[in-house]
Amino acid sequence: FFASVIDRTPSITMMCGSATAATAAGGLPTMMLGLILLAATSVPLADGFAYAPNFITKIIEQSTGITPVGLLDVGQTNNDNTEDEATSSVEAIADNSDFQGPITTRFPPEPNGYLHLGHAKAVSFNFAVARAFQGGNGRCHMRLDDTNPTKEDEEYVQSILEDVRWIQQGLEPFTADDDDTDKEGPWYGNVRKTSDYFQLIYDAAVYLIKTGDAFVDELTAEEMREYRGTLTEPGKESPWRDRSVEENLTLFEKMKNGEFENGRYALRAKIDMSSPNLNMRDPVIYRIKHESHQATGDDWCIYPMYDFSHPIADAVEGITHSLCTLEFEDHRPLYDWTAERVLKADLVSCQPRQIEFSRLNLKYTVLSKRKLIKLVEDKYVTGWDDPRMPTLSGVRRRGMPPAAIRLFCERMGISKSDSNIDFTIMEDCAREVLDDESPRAFAILDPLKVTIKNWDDSTKEDFGVPRHPKKNELGERTVPFGKNVYIERSDFFDLEGPEGLSNGGRAPKGFKRLLPGGKVRLKYAYVISCDEIVRDPETNEPTELVCTLYPETRAGVTPEGEARVKGIIQWVEASTSAKVQVMQYDRLFKVEEPGKDSGEFTDDINTESLKIMNDVIVEPSVAMDALSMIDRIQKSSTEDKLYHSALTYQFERSGYFALDSSSTEKNLVFNRVVTLRDTWGAPPAGGRGGKAEQPKQKSQQANPRKQGGGQAPILEDARRVALRAGTILEAGPHPEADSLIVCKLDCGDKNEAGEAEESRTVVAGLAGKIPYEKLTNRKVVCITNLKPAKMRGIESTAMLLAASDGKEGDDETVELLDVPDSVPNGELLSFENMDPCEPDGMLKSKGALKVWDRVKSKLKVNENGEATYQDDDTERKLLTSVGPITVESLKESIIG
Repeated sequence: FFASVIDRTPSITMMCGSATAATAAGGLPTMMLGLILLAATSVPLADGFAYAPNFITKIIEQSTGITPVGLLDVGQTNNDNTEDEATSSVEAIADNSDFQGPITTRFPPEPNGYLHLGHAKAVSFNFAVARAFQGGNGRCHMRLDDTNPTKEDEEYVQSILEDVRWIQQGLEPFTADDDDTDKEGPWYGNVRKTSDYFQLIYDAAVYLIKTGDAFVDELTAEEMREYRGTLTEPGKESPWRDRSVEENLTLFEKMKNGEFENGRYALRAKIDMSSPNLNMRDPVIYRIKHESHQATGDDWCIYPMYDFSHPIADAVEGITHSLCTLEFEDHRPLYDWTAERVLKADLVSCQPRQIEFSRLNLKYTVLSKRKLIKLVEDKYVTGWDDPRMPTLSGVRRRGMPPAAIRLFCERMGISKSDSNIDFTIMEDCAREVLDDESPRAFAILDPLKVTIKNWDDSTKEDFGVPRHPKKNELGERTVPFGKNVYIERSDFFDLEGPEGLSNGGRAPKGFKRLLPGGKVRLKYAYVISCDEIVRDPETNEPTELVCTLYPETRAGVTPEGEARVKGIIQWVEASTSAKVQVMQYDRLFKVEEPGKDSGEFTDDINTESLKIMNDVIVEPSVAMDALSMIDRIQKSSTEDKLYHSALTYQFERSGYFALDSSSTEKNLVFNRVVTLRDTWGAPPAGGRGGKAEQPKQKSQQANPRKQGGGQAPILEDARRVALRAGTILEAGPHPEADSLIVCKLDCGDKNEAGEAEESRTVVAGLAGKIPYEKLTNRKVVCITNLKPAKMRGIESTAMLLAASDGKEGDDETVELLDVPDSVPNGELLSFENMDPCEPDGMLKSKGALKVWDRVKSKLKVNENGEATYQDDDTERKLLTSVGPITVESLKESIIG
């Protein structure tokens, strides 16, 4: 899963040594809040390295003889070249009997900025590799590479350490052997700094001068660039390259003593000005900088370059595997050159090995430090911890759990090729973790008042409701009910108002919630009916609904002889509710690669990335939990730091939300972490007069079920698949595969302006099954939201549905499903007696792809030749707007 490259130079060996029940404000027992936070932060140790065996673990195992633990047990695939790569990579490594361990990695950021999601990958990877080899006493160091005082600051130091502690939250820390270690975080031992080794690094430079491997140069920076040469032309040697050792030592000593101004001299390694690798053309290894250092003050006025100090610091600490990103691959020869010489000088006792892996690039965001600074300084965001920023402080404030970040890194893996990762994958990881750990609650984002006319004004009734449907240990919350409640405005469709008039006086197709004169169930409580609408005299919009309650329907009961009310909505009792502010965050950029087409990345900022909602109504348990959390944070110590965002909720049918750090006892603020399902770029759901609704709830479970207490039905798998009508425009053979055909398909796709987009390409295994002349201009059923897949070099962006007799090879008989000619291309098909489909934007995560597998297993052709979905002994026809989908002759067959 992690794939990388290790140096194959035979002269380098890998031999590194060890270098309560009290009640808080608001009345909520802190014990209960503690359980909620425990669910949110406690992660088993095994979750710290849920990776498959990979290139790097193979290298370490084969070169050290130490077997990794905690890896996933997965089979080798045809595309998995881990074994071959690892074998070829370790051929040059010394026999593992020479290895002296322990296996040691490190995370070495420069303290000149805030960590972002790209750093999260490096943190997770370095710590995870060390944990995988704990049988070899694996450990991970935390080091700050503080060699440039111009850009470094103590603020960045503290921010980095806080971020690393947070990203590793819930995992077992590495334990140091020495008793005097001041334990500061999950890393092994104390925080280390390159500045701790400045004297040793200086001694290494002096050694290189004495051995003739370094010289003091006085070319200017511009002259050095001119002398350096190009990728196709060798460089020129400096006129001062052949200074005597004595002169170089004298000048270098004067540089150290502060006798020269900045830029007057520089110490350069003497390697090879004709090397094809520009990094080996006598690189600068020390420069003069008369600036105070955040750690050493004014002790030094010369500072080592990163390429020189980094391998020395690694060797001093006994780092066995220096894992870094691909931009350092060309720097590896200089890393090895330096490490070999300091080992020979007896300044260190081991030589580390550098291994490179791909960096993390995310769509719909930027990770460049320069661009992030511009976003902050030009006020496109509110600061480095703005919840839309990709900084770790930003995603933490937004409410992204550290376990979700680690899960994302695990799923992305590491390769030798940089790639742009879809942002939805990270969002899916957040949903997966939050669904498991977040308690549920009612929150009304756009409130509409409901008055129960047959309920006594002074009477309140409490309903005991589970905090989490799958975690009984979190207990119950109390949800009060009374005469006045609030419901979501989108849960009422006003047939007689503006939205009804714009829809011809009809409710949207499939609308199951409240209508004038209609009934709906208040979740966990009662069925009500709408009798009267109170309107705003100016806008004619409803401001209050007067309703009748049916006492016999309490807690999900349907009286005998009465039809079950299908619509179920959330609600909040008015007098006990709390008003909070909700920050609905979305992606900061509206395109996958900001600036690629526009030329300026800020031109692609999504102006709708933040919607502030000031009148959100929540149930009382939410307010009590939040107040208790604020109280605990005020009393917590820096060693056991609590974050506001550790308190998360699933606001039912709306999304996952976290308490914001700006919250006070008088003003609670919640951030939307992520929607319940991926709605990015999807058309608005049907609702009030075409106005987009809040995203509807989707469950990871396979089948719809009735939940106790009147819980809303789970979105069925079949409704998540985009089955659409299309027309085959042309068809022909695949140029490289006899069994495949290639079709051009009109699926009715349109862009944001409503203009028709290009046809889709479909690669299908239908060669020899159906004549090409019977394919062209034929109406078909296609699936349009599966992840595109390359089939023998051609990307297929949709799938055709066909009936099959189930035989194999040439004996199989196949028929495409028949669609009435009058059905327009792009029409979303539906299933009989099932709510309209609400397909995912794309079924691409592992869990989502299983949705299609489950649906496919239940698609059949019945005895009448009709395509059906057969679930729980119920047969549902696949329907178009003008009739069912059929096949010509293959009755009682499978569909795939």
